[in-house]
Amino acid sequence: MTLATTRWVGSLTLMAALGMPGIALAEYPEQPITYTIPFDPGGESDVTARFQEPHLEEILGVDVNVNHRPGGGGAVGWSEFQSKAEPTGYEMIGVNIPHIIAQPIMRENAGYETDNWKIVTFFHTTPNALIVPKDSQFETLDDLVQYAKENPQAVTLGGSGTFSANHLGALRLEREADIDVTYIPFTGTGPLPAAVQGNHVSGIFNYSMLGVQMQDNARVLAVASEERVPALPDVPTFKELGYDIVGGAYRGVAVPKGTPDEIVNTLEDAFAKTNERIAEKQEPLGFVMTDITDGEVDEVMQQLQSAYQPILEEAKANQ
Repeated sequence: MTLATTRWVGSLTLMAALGMPGIALAEYPEQPITYTIPFDPGGESDVTARFQEPHLEEILGVDVNVNHRPGGGGAVGWSEFQSKAEPTGYEMIGVNIPHIIAQPIMRENAGYETDNWKIVTFFHTTPNALIVPKDSQFETLDDLVQYAKENPQAVTLGGSGTFSANHLGALRLEREADIDVTYIPFTGTGPLPAAVQGNHVSGIFNYSMLGVQMQDNARVLAVASEERVPALPDVPTFKELGYDIVGGAYRGVAVPKGTPDEIVNTLEDAFAKTNERIAEKQEPLGFVMTDITDGEVDEVMQQLQSAYQPILEEAKANQ
């Protein structure tokens, strides 16, 4: 390189650093963004992504392509993402708690690590809800707890899957209330309404969304949120009733570890604005909109890891 060329390159570098005209600086984003949902179409994560998609595109000014990579309760998609995605801001993936905490603990090799990415935001939760038949003898949570104390394992609580948010909610209730119930796993949320309405179980742990859907045909005893769910204003929280149980499914989005802070900040802002726009559609369904970013993400993760880890490790030891 000649001295003249060196000076010319150096001038351009200085101009770029000072933000001076004469050089085009790349601005993010400039190309389509892939938004992977690691579950089948039709679930809460997919429904939310479809609500978000047009607003993210308008805010970011590029196409946002939602695709699906289901399998292993999300683990297939998360494993591929952590091993292959580049930290450019053009690949992001939906993440769920408690899945990303529970799977690496309970499985010999989940294929991914709980902390091996940058979580941009948790944009909503669907808190657990304890739901009983409309004609149940349990009119309050205290009624159920007292009966369970007097009749160990007689109370049957259904839920979606094992070591899922629902199962962990039931296990936490056992610990907090010092009771012994029988948890019955179902293949998903679909069969749970019939199980409740047919009195096949004493009750179910599922999400607030199902509580909203069933509130005319069942009784919601409590929700596992910090504050009452707007769509269920008359239902107390477990904390109100003296049980330190906050949990359910937290949903958010992550990018590869090493993604520049400027890109993460742009995505945080886009998802926050999108949340404001879609809240009127999601809140009536039982979703609780959140804007958990930066240090708050770490706080939530640590809080829930502390709550879940002893339960999971005990369960793993008993397997």
